[in-house]
Amino acid sequence: MLSKLNSVLMNQQEIEDIQKELGEKSLMGLSLDALITDTDNYIALPIDVPGHSPAGGYAHNKHQSNYKYIDQAGRLFLITGDEKYAQYAADLLTQYADKYLALGFQVQRNTNPPGRLFHQMLNEHVWLLYASLGYSCISHWLSDEKRQHIIERLFEPMLEVATVKYHFDFDRIHNHGVWAVAATAACGAAIGQEKYIDLALHGLAGDDIQGGFLAQLSNLFAPSGYYIEGPYYHRYAIRPLCLLAELTQRFRPEVDIFNFKDQVIGNTIQSLLSTAYPNGVFPSLNDASKSMDIKDEGVVIAVSLYAKHYPEDSNLFGIAKIQNQIWVSGCGVALSQAYEAQTSVELPCLPSVELNEGPNGDKGAQGFIRMQNQDGKISQLVMAYGQHGMGHGHFDTLGMTYFNNNQEVLRDYGFGRWVNVEPKFGGRYLDENKSYARQTIAHNLVTVDGGCQNNFDVETADSKHGVPHFFIGSGKTQAMSAYTYDFFPGVTQQRSLVLIENELFAQPLLVDLFRLSSEETHQYDYALQYQGQIVRTNVQLEQHKTLNTLGDDFGYQHLWNVAQGPAQETTLVSWLQGESYYTWLSASSADDTLFCTRTGANDPSFNLRSETSLVLRREAKNSLFANIIETHGYFNESVEASLDARGKVQQINIVGFNDNASVIEIVGEGFVLTVMVNNDPNATEESQTTVELNNQSYSWQGFLAVTTKRS
Repeated sequence: MLSKLNSVLMNQQEIEDIQKELGEKSLMGLSLDALITDTDNYIALPIDVPGHSPAGGYAHNKHQSNYKYIDQAGRLFLITGDEKYAQYAADLLTQYADKYLALGFQVQRNTNPPGRLFHQMLNEHVWLLYASLGYSCISHWLSDEKRQHIIERLFEPMLEVATVKYHFDFDRIHNHGVWAVAATAACGAAIGQEKYIDLALHGLAGDDIQGGFLAQLSNLFAPSGYYIEGPYYHRYAIRPLCLLAELTQRFRPEVDIFNFKDQVIGNTIQSLLSTAYPNGVFPSLNDASKSMDIKDEGVVIAVSLYAKHYPEDSNLFGIAKIQNQIWVSGCGVALSQAYEAQTSVELPCLPSVELNEGPNGDKGAQGFIRMQNQDGKISQLVMAYGQHGMGHGHFDTLGMTYFNNNQEVLRDYGFGRWVNVEPKFGGRYLDENKSYARQTIAHNLVTVDGGCQNNFDVETADSKHGVPHFFIGSGKTQAMSAYTYDFFPGVTQQRSLVLIENELFAQPLLVDLFRLSSEETHQYDYALQYQGQIVRTNVQLEQHKTLNTLGDDFGYQHLWNVAQGPAQETTLVSWLQGESYYTWLSASSADDTLFCTRTGANDPSFNLRSETSLVLRREAKNSLFANIIETHGYFNESVEASLDARGKVQQINIVGFNDNASVIEIVGEGFVLTVMVNNDPNATEESQTTVELNNQSYSWQGFLAVTTKRS
């Protein structure tokens, strides 16, 4: 049994250190104040342990709140000594013990097995984890009779369901599996049955291969720390990962968990933080909401844990400043003390980074390029060229998003889901998540023949990955390039994204070279998802009086063909978003067609958000979509100000392209920028490239070169 002033995640010294922060203005003191106020407001309400409801319904949400406040009340009992917190946690746990076995398993089913409290066991594991942590704080305060009642009627039955009835979910190499093992270990530690800690660490077979925490760390996370399902599920998986890691260090120190797999836990925390946009929101790589950010509880816990177990990192202090809260724990004490020791804390300026994928780092990568201008504004470019992402993966390898002027400019739709909104299919994933949100056309890249990468087959997609070509993450010209092979049958694709800082432009210039090669003629649809109001275009668009869809399947059935027109030699569309103007220019021809689309077709329940996109279509075997996005001007309606509503770039010329190189010219009044990219998969930084294109010779060293000529 745990002794007084102790829990599975806090020892007596840590509790005493936290107690010293009560009433202080430190990060820990402020976090404590917020925790006390929040908990006091909840425990003032009558205790309610409801039965079943659909996902997102009253009972579902009440069970979620209850586990949260069992944990918070338990911690505050140890920190403040006020028995009202122990009494509340004990009364709530007792009522659950009274009712749990009588509830029966949920009738409403998800694709995952049901629990007694929730429609899927994932939620049951979350409940068990937090309830166990809270129980461990008050177990010494309970009578023997109360303790046994809670253990025998609640915790032991929940452990039996987790490890026996649903053993296949327990040994799952997936974020659900991480929650399962964390809950099992925490409960076993709290009730003094440490065999469950070993089951959680090593799996039911005990081999560290088929399941268990160590197998999950080995397979779900790349050496870079990138999590296979993307940032949205990373921030969800990081919470049980950190809680179980801290528990493992305390109960099984010989595992040396914080050095396991070359410090994969530290790497994965840094990896998660490095994916975020400058405003703290995570980009939508795979299934994801559009608003999840670094203030999420899992990220708060991760930052505190890193501060305790890994070398000091000033960027973490900046992130803690944005979060304005820490985990009330021994790890949080370490972060708070280090934070207060700083003479000043600056907001983080994270570097550009390429995060490799796969257990051995050889399954492609995700690229994140950041560039900061003289005004301190950060542009961030993201490209996906790694793994599919399992069941939450989107079919968008070589897709990109672009963040600029504190907003997402080239957007990703995210997931098709209304979290916890019960009338919207119980808050679960909607059918439109498959029929639109995960489809290739819903992303910023090229779709071939109106289809979807890998024909929307998860098993096929999981067997493939993007192939990195190069990544340049520093300097005034930063870039990344990658390939896919046969994601569409018989088609090789290469995308090279370049961000250029040049005195000609107030903001970095985005250059996108998307090259496709095939022996057969295909329909190529280059799509951009934008948000804003179109202010000008050089395309003679015909707005359709009767709307039809852009196609019949693979997401096209959800796109209204609002307008279309023949492309120009350089197609131009400019739009206003927020206080900035954005102009897209693309080298094209009158044989190409520009479509303006809007989501909402074949959506009788209005499940889709109404969003706009541009689709440039052409028929070709080998083709290069040469594009730029120029950020320019300023708009402020409140003072009726509009400056530089027209960009400086006037024309894009494709000099030539082949398997060796692509060369384009970006032309404006008084200047020409020439962008040259090496397309050879075997190229290196030392490679010398010389090509003859359009009767001109071009030579450079390395992966790419950008030259500026003024006239």
